[in-house]
Parts: sequence; structure tokens; C-alpha cells
Amino acid sequence: MTKPPLKVILAAPRGFCAGVDRAIKIVELAIEKWGAPVYVRHEIVHNKYVVDDLRAKGAVFVEELEDCPDDRPVIFSAHGVPKAVPAEAARREMVFVDATCPLVSKVHIEAERHHVAGLQIIMIGHEGHPETVGTMGQLPEGEVLLVETEADVVGVTVRDASKLAFVTQTTLSVDDTAGIVAALQARFPAIVGPHKEDICYATTNRQEAVKAMAERVEAMLVVGAPNSSNSQRLVEVGSNAGCGYSQLVQRAANIDWRALEGIGSIGITAGASAPELLVQEVIDALGERYALEIEVLETAKENVEFKVPRVLRMPA
Repeated sequence: MTKPPLKVILAAPRGFCAGVDRAIKIVELAIEKWGAPVYVRHEIVHNKYVVDDLRAKGAVFVEELEDCPDDRPVIFSAHGVPKAVPAEAARREMVFVDATCPLVSKVHIEAERHHVAGLQIIMIGHEGHPETVGTMGQLPEGEVLLVETEADVVGVTVRDASKLAFVTQTTLSVDDTAGIVAALQARFPAIVGPHKEDICYATTNRQEAVKAMAERVEAMLVVGAPNSSNSQRLVEVGSNAGCGYSQLVQRAANIDWRALEGIGSIGITAGASAPELLVQEVIDALGERYALEIEVLETAKENVEFKVPRVLRMPA
């Protein structure tokens, strides 16, 4: 039986960003240096395949520092942690390595700088997301106020409208965030913004690639985890940019084939914490059902690399 034809457009860039790459290397090098088990506070990155792979190598994932023994190394996830966490690890004389993405650390430093200058901070982010919790936890309670939507801006109560700054989570929708920033600036004309936008290069690039292919395909698959903020945003961006159907899939086994019946073109991308082999798995699954014609749509080149902490570059 002849397979029906299917045009596949592969977004580039897609998948791992420099911060995720660095975080995974940190766990692998820590296991190499200190042996197993190495404890990791929260999932190192939001991807089940990556977490399961590191678990098999000797990583133990926990949600809180109190779940870690004093005598084993602990790694803080790429999303960042409140200041109280490394302070407690130091008090317990633990060996710890911070795998916070340098671009998240940049937001932490920004928030600290504004605080020292006497400004109260409004953070644009998702409540409960580890990155938001980590950034808000850099400063005393009440110094960082959270808004998630333009509607939240209307109701936020500030100490002094003339002494405000804003920061954002690094994995938000660029378009949605622009609307919230505009609402903040309209309500608080004196509010100070970041020197360079906080949404990271990888989030921005992956969203731009999705926008470029959205109108050219009838459906889109985003490879990523349901708890991955940047992956969820790619699904939304695809839908908003004109793609009729966008679906988040962790693995090829999660594809809803009924929703793809009768389509002639599909776009594929991956969130910043999804490995390329999962993208290939999805392509292979499509290839079993369709005669594929594959085109790569490159909208940006990425050559960013972040060094691992010095402690892991030194011999044990």
C-alpha cells in the first residue's frame, strides 16, 4: 500500500539551549567526579527522558534540600533557587553546585540591583514555576510582586509608583509579555525595565522559528514536557500564528494520530529542554505512516556556550 505524502518542515533552531546543555553536563560531571549518588534539587531541566537518563547514571531527584543527606553533593536546577537554599546548604556544610542558567542568574542580579537602588520589583511570570519562585526568593518578602496577565497589572498594589522596576521569567511568550509590559508602562510611567530583555535568546529564537513555519503547515508537533514553560509557549505561539492544530508531545507514542488525519503538511519543533533524539523519534514515527518530504526552516543561528562551574573542571 502506498503511503500518503507528507511535507515536514523542521524548525531551526529547536531543542536544547546552552543553559540546558550546561545543566545536564553539570550533573554528569558531578557523578563522574564524586560518584553516585549525586542529589539534584528539582528536575535539572523539565524533560522526563533527560531526568530518567540521569537517574539511571546515579542522580537522585528531590524537591527540597531537607531530602538530601549532608555527606553527598547536591546540584540546584537550571531554573534557579531562592537565596535561602544555598545559604542552608552552606550552613549544613554540604558540597553543592549551582546549575542555574546564566541568563536566569542575570535576572537575579538585575532584581538585586534594583532592590539596592530602592525600587520595588514587579515580576512577569507564572505563579509556582521554579524560575519564578527562585527569582522572587532573591529578595525579602514583598519586594517582588508577581503579575501573570495584563488584568493582573490593573489590580497590583505597589508601595510607591515612582520607585518601580520590572523583570520577567526567561521562558515566556514574547508577544504576550510585550502586552503586559505595555500595560505596566501605561499604569506606571516611571517603571524601569531591563537593559536587555529578560526573555532568553533561545526562547525568542524558537518562537520566531515557529511563527515562520506556522502559516505554511496544517498542523504542528512540539516535542517537550507538559511542565516545560517554553514548550507550552511554542504550542500557543503556533496556534496564534495561524497553524490550525498544535500539539505538545513528550514522545512519538503520545502523538494523537486521529487529529492528524488528512493533513498534507506538518511542522516540528522542540522545547529548549527536549533532546534531538526525541525529535528524530517523532520523524521516524511519521515516516512509518507517510512518505516524507523534509525541509529545514532556519531562522537563526545559535553558537552560545556556557562554561560549567570551575569546581567541575578541576580534578577530584
